[in-house]
Amino acid sequence: MSTTKRNTINYKTFDPLSVKTDMIEAIEYEFKGQRDIEITINQPEFTSVCPMTGLPDFGNITIKYIPNNKIIELKTFKFYLLQYRNVGIFYEHVVNHILNDLVKVISPKQMEITGNFTARGGITTSVQAKY
Repeated sequence: MSTTKRNTINYKTFDPLSVKTDMIEAIEYEFKGQRDIEITINQPEFTSVCPMTGLPDFGNITIKYIPNNKIIELKTFKFYLLQYRNVGIFYEHVVNHILNDLVKVISPKQMEITGNFTARGGITTSVQAKY
């Protein structure tokens, strides 16, 4: 009689709460009160880790927002996103975490985060959250 072992990778993942927002810098939006603009930020090389298997997840994160008083400084935002590289988190949760963090930092008029994740087992996933 044989027993089947579940294949797992011995890989240390970090908790989503380890991602810090204090590194994201906000810049004053010089044209506040004059007009609304829509800003789109695209990160095609986003990585995190599947919390079930420890395998890497890859995706494209798109942020669309209408600023109120502040805009996102891109270099610091890039470093913020890099923190997710070893975080064990589901797609549906990472999009919501990013949205919550950015709303906390810049208080936009509107914001939409979309995550388009590469295929895993033949299934692609797209997740969108709005504020």
